[in-house]
Amino acid sequence: MTTSKTTTSGTTTPDSTAEGGSDGLEEFGYKQSLDRSIGKFASFAAGVSYISILTGTFQLFYFGFGTAGPGYLWSWPIVFVGQLCVALCFMELAAKYPVAGSVYNWAKRLGSQFVGWSAGWLMFTASVVTLAAVVLALQLNLPRLWSGFQFYGSDDNATDYAVNAVILGAIMIAITTAINAWSVRLMALINSIGVFVELIAAILIAIILACNVTRGPQVFFSTHGYGAGESGGYLGAFLVASLASGYVMYGFDTASSLGEETVEPRRTAPKAILRAILASFVIGGAILVFAIMAAPDLKDPALGQPTGSLQYIVESVMWGPLGKVFLICIVIAVIVCSLAVHTAAIRLMFAMARDNALPFGERLARVDPKRQTPVVPALVVGAVAIVILVINIDQPKIFTVLTSIAIIMIYLAYLLVTAPMLLKRARGQWPPADLAEGGYFTMGRWGVLVNIVAVVWGVAMALNLAWPRVSVYGTPWFNTWGAFVYIGVIFGAGLLWYATVGRRNIGVLASHSSTGAGATATTSGVSSPIDGAVTGTTAGSAIAEEA
Repeated sequence: MTTSKTTTSGTTTPDSTAEGGSDGLEEFGYKQSLDRSIGKFASFAAGVSYISILTGTFQLFYFGFGTAGPGYLWSWPIVFVGQLCVALCFMELAAKYPVAGSVYNWAKRLGSQFVGWSAGWLMFTASVVTLAAVVLALQLNLPRLWSGFQFYGSDDNATDYAVNAVILGAIMIAITTAINAWSVRLMALINSIGVFVELIAAILIAIILACNVTRGPQVFFSTHGYGAGESGGYLGAFLVASLASGYVMYGFDTASSLGEETVEPRRTAPKAILRAILASFVIGGAILVFAIMAAPDLKDPALGQPTGSLQYIVESVMWGPLGKVFLICIVIAVIVCSLAVHTAAIRLMFAMARDNALPFGERLARVDPKRQTPVVPALVVGAVAIVILVINIDQPKIFTVLTSIAIIMIYLAYLLVTAPMLLKRARGQWPPADLAEGGYFTMGRWGVLVNIVAVVWGVAMALNLAWPRVSVYGTPWFNTWGAFVYIGVIFGAGLLWYATVGRRNIGVLASHSSTGAGATATTSGVSSPIDGAVTGTTAGSAIAEEA
């Protein structure tokens, strides 16, 4: 049965609670303020476009193959299993709390105010860095289509290559900023069309590559000399190369982060998360496997260089102008991926701001009454992402530095969800009884095992990616130790604000509180109005920590 309800803007939308149970907002003390208009495919598309099969596989293939050869592909199923366990945990959470800024609110609900803020800050800053990293993929594709896209210098020069990547990336971010600031409906429409094109193109690329294989699967069972003479041998090279696979399979939580704008989110979001990661694993894996089997010459050094990479194989195998057509599809994938990452960062900033968990919370949490979307966060995220690009404009290692740091921060943010979740399971406080009773997704007796694997995987992969390696981060020393230095600076800056200002004022802003203006807060059992925000653990159950 489907009913309708009137939103805060006065418009009528399908009632997401009609099928039994709430949409999770009231448990956080929030009122509905976003446009609930996203359907099942658009929700699925949000997760798929963030993962982006074509963007991820084509952007860092050169790094994986150039580091560990064909055998690096074994990292693909390993990363999938680890991330699938994380996704299953997130599916349970999405079935209970499909809210904006999902990772932030989940960590807050499962852990504490500080755990939630830490997860939110890491995830938000990582999303902004990810946006800066994703748009760099345009440099790998646009100059191949037309040399005129090389606005600066020559693509044969590493520094010129990086500078031009920043120029193209800044233009792309300006476009995604405009789209996200206009309306969620426009974003969802463009994203859905883009994902449809990407999925069709990805399947066709896999099929055409499969029809042109020149070698058998035995190619994946040899080191081919990679790792020889290096510390750690092939295992060391393989661990470094796993960055290429790790870069693809994350961001599936975006489907839940758009939960407040999705129809029937408690049922739609979990399915969208699972479908997104499964589609990415199967189709992306097929492209990688058949590409290596179809490559004209595996000893060609172009395969391990940004100017060659997987695009080089596609252009070599495809006949006539077909290779160029698929490169256009890859560009479309990069565009929708950039749009999805930007959207996710906006929703996370909005979610934290309405809890007054960021500076200038009231302004950042304002939803445009006409467009029903947070406009200021769209502008802020876009501006900061461009600044990140400009800071790194003369950095030849810009691709691997930004992608590595973004992945590590997101893995850490995910850990701040899965670890508290595991503690709740150990105490018998998760999963909630209403999941099984209402027919929502739950892992049942498999939950503990899957959750343990998710936590162990998150710790191991974060350490592996953060390990100081010149091949990944370059020189001088502060780049080699970039994962620790840059993440430490980013988290430290946020922590300074939290310790001096934030922790005393965090709580649902009155403008977003379901109890209305003038709501009070309870912090350690003491009620007090604080700057129009419902602070601490909030009145009622807004940000109540489950005991």
